[in-house]
Amino acid sequence: MRLFYTALMFYTRIPVPKSIDHSADALNRATMFFPLIGWIVGGIGVGIYWLGTLLFPPQYLPILFSMIATVWATGAFHEDGFADVCDGFGGGWNKTQILTIMKDSRLGTYGTIGLGLLLAVKFFALQTMLTVEAFGWAVALKYVAAHSLSRLTAATVIRALPYAREDQDPGTPAGKAKPIAQGITPGQLTIAALFGLAPLLALVAYTGLWIYLLFLIPLALTRWRLIHFFKKWLGGYTGDCLGAVQQLTEVVVYLSFVSLLWISI
Repeated sequence: MRLFYTALMFYTRIPVPKSIDHSADALNRATMFFPLIGWIVGGIGVGIYWLGTLLFPPQYLPILFSMIATVWATGAFHEDGFADVCDGFGGGWNKTQILTIMKDSRLGTYGTIGLGLLLAVKFFALQTMLTVEAFGWAVALKYVAAHSLSRLTAATVIRALPYAREDQDPGTPAGKAKPIAQGITPGQLTIAALFGLAPLLALVAYTGLWIYLLFLIPLALTRWRLIHFFKKWLGGYTGDCLGAVQQLTEVVVYLSFVSLLWISI
């Protein structure tokens, strides 16, 4: 339970007891709860959307408030990583330049445009999904599944790649992923997979539609492409890379749901 609180402290802004261990070793072992954090963040988004529908007409304002709630819950942790990746790879031509730009706390042109487009795609994907399908348990499970599966995908990247900043100058501040740079064990990854897949399996059980399992294919393809990309340019991953993986694969899951709804009309 203490490791779960450690994960909650690291990946969200949700208050935890002051006595919770925040050592590098505890943070590393808490990575297995990363997808479970997706349950909480996704659940917050679902709850805020539902409350929004009681006060405002669906779907625009409730969706916007839902997105704001999830950003608040995580402190824009992953969105910040995605924007840094856009800036780094947009303005850098080699590993050193890319890592240097990604460490800059200022938001650049590439990050601004990339984050704006990402949030727009996310908003309209959710809006389309809720236009075609009435809000209910199925939609709620889809929303939570997107958050848990995207975080599971990020956890698998930790297993697949080394940490890219291991050779940085000792005087340089550690990256946001440094505490989890020890990697993730097969046992921890198994636990993460159980948490990550559970909402999708619950959706399959609730709807009786096994076709939802096919959504793992575009997710796997996106993961493969991102791993190949980061390995080619950086030789590994950084915390910003993990944030980008989470954000991009979350959108991929939403788009997969929307695509199925459109095809089935």
